[in-house]
Amino acid sequence: MLIEVDFNSEEAIYIQLCNQIIMGIATSVIQEGDSLPSVRQLADRIGVNMHTVNKAYSVLKREGYISLDKRRGAVIALDIDKMEELEEMRRQLKIVLARGCCKNISRQEVHELVDEIFDDYE
Repeated sequence: MLIEVDFNSEEAIYIQLCNQIIMGIATSVIQEGDSLPSVRQLADRIGVNMHTVNKAYSVLKREGYISLDKRRGAVIALDIDKMEELEEMRRQLKIVLARGCCKNISRQEVHELVDEIFDDYE
């Protein structure tokens, strides 16, 4: 899996790492049971501090995307709680959709965008 960091982005590097790993899972680039690089390996590969990678892995563990194993390191292990995830999506979508409404983005445009994004995951 290729992970790229945008050092000019306003988004924190650990969040960029989390999002790219989640996108890798969603697009089946990485799958349940796959090991991620060690904290040190990933930090060296992308040129960031080990604490940044460690923070990303901690967030991914807390959110149920990985488990941390002393022998295998960070491993994709999805902890699926669908109802909890739907509520979190609802909370985030309310904000995103409110922003879209303020910019006159129509329901149809949102539906087309959602369909287009879902097509990327299939």
